[in-house]
Amino acid sequence: MRKTPVTVLAAAVMVATLGLTGCGSKRHCEHDATDTRVDNSYCEKKMQGYEWESDSKSKKKKKRR
Repeated sequence: MRKTPVTVLAAAVMVATLGLTGCGSKRHCEHDATDTRVDNSYCEKKMQGYEWESDSKSKKKKKRR
């Protein structure tokens, strides 16, 4: 059996995993009710009342008519 396809498959899986986990993305965990930033472990444990928020600084403004 050739080792090249196994190595290529392993590399592809690693790249896909890093892309799916959002490596390098800027996000933080917040408490829903108060919008207070908390430790990421709350969101990682999927505790109720906590959610991931992005760090994007661009806020959408509502258009007035």
